[in-house]
Amino acid sequence: VQLQASGGGLVQAWGSLRLSCAASGRTFRYYNLGWFRQAPGKEREFVAGISSSGSNTYYAASVKGRFTISRDNAKNTMYLQMNSLNSEDTAVYYCAADRACSGRIRYKTDEYDYWGQGTQVTVSS
Repeated sequence: VQLQASGGGLVQAWGSLRLSCAASGRTFRYYNLGWFRQAPGKEREFVAGISSSGSNTYYAASVKGRFTISRDNAKNTMYLQMNSLNSEDTAVYYCAADRACSGRIRYKTDEYDYWGQGTQVTVSS
């Protein structure tokens, strides 16, 4: 599976952005997926995850209520709708796929097998 994230950019505080993650390969629909982010000088952290069917989602406390993860398996694409952005959301955002086909959405970086190249999100105050 190859993943490519897009949709990042510069946005003002309280603004919105929608990230996309396009995937190649027929196995996309069987994998749980996740969004992670990495700010300068910080470790990569989990943002949100979604089950293979899209029926289950899980969010980091810092984004819950502001971000929404979704996927369209027919289009091999995952999304992250980000609202009410603030400066602490500034980071490079990565999409990732977990091929374990587990019923549980995992949140550790080493549990994900495939990664996109990242897209920069910058929030100005």
